[in-house]
Amino acid sequence: MSSEKRLTSKELRKIWFRWSMFHLSSMSYEKLQASCWAYSMIPILEKYYKNNKKESINLLVRHSSFYNTEPQTGSIVNGIITGMEEEKALGKDVPEEMITGVKATLMGPIAGIGDAVIQGIIVPILLSIAMAFSAGGNPFGPIFYIVSYGLLGPLISYTCFKNGYKMGFKAIDLFIGESSKKIRDAFNILGVIVVGGLTASYVAFSTKIMIPYGDIKKPLQELIDGNFPKLLPLLIVLFSWNLLANKKLSSTKVILILTVMVSIWVSIETLIIG
Repeated sequence: MSSEKRLTSKELRKIWFRWSMFHLSSMSYEKLQASCWAYSMIPILEKYYKNNKKESINLLVRHSSFYNTEPQTGSIVNGIITGMEEEKALGKDVPEEMITGVKATLMGPIAGIGDAVIQGIIVPILLSIAMAFSAGGNPFGPIFYIVSYGLLGPLISYTCFKNGYKMGFKAIDLFIGESSKKIRDAFNILGVIVVGGLTASYVAFSTKIMIPYGDIKKPLQELIDGNFPKLLPLLIVLFSWNLLANKKLSSTKVILILTVMVSIWVSIETLIIG
C-alpha cells in the first residue's frame, strides 16, 4: 500500500468515466462487461498497489469475471465496489469473496430496475417528445433525442455512481430481497402505462371499409371506435410484440412484415371500395 489517503474526486471521476464510456466496448459471451470492470479499477491499482505486483494481479483478476447489468443505473454497483476496494486497500477487513459476491448479487436486481427505468420510461418519453417535434419533417426531433439522451444518460450514471460510493453497504439492502422486487414491480407498471399511452397516441391504423347498417352503409372504423377506441392500433402492437417476444424476430423483420401487411390491406380496401 502506497498511501493511506482516500480516493480523490478526480480519481473517482476517472473510475466512473472508464465504466461509463467503455462498458460495452470489449464484450464476449464469456465475460460481457468484465473487461471494462478491470479497466475501470486501474486508478485504484495505481494509487494503492503500484509497487505490489501480487495485489495488482489479484485486483484485476477478481474484476475480470463475468458481469452484466444495465450500464447507466448499474454504475451504482461500481460506486459500492469502489468504496469496498478502497477500504480493503486501506487495510480494513474486506475479504475478496465479499467484493465479488456483492457484484454477483447486485447485477441482476439492478439490471431489472435499470431496464424498467431506462428502456421502459425514459427512452419512450424522450422518443415521444422527439416524434412530436419531427411531425412534418422537422429535423429538431432526432437532434432533441440525441442531445437529451446524451446528457441524461451520463447524468444518471454519475449520480448512481456517487450515491453508491457514499451509501456503501447500505445500498445492498435496498436492491436485494423483497424491497428490490417492489421497486422493480413499481417501475415495470409505470413503464407499461407509459408505453400504453404512447401506443394510443402515436400508433395509427384505421380502415375505410363501409359495411351495411340497416338501409345505409356506415364506416367500419366508426363502429369500432364506438365500442373499442384504438382497437386496430392495439392489435398491431400486440401482433408486433408477439413477433418480437415469442417468434424472436428482429425489429427489422417485424417492420418489413408490417409494411407488407399494410400494403396488402390497402390493396384489399381499394378493391372493396373501388
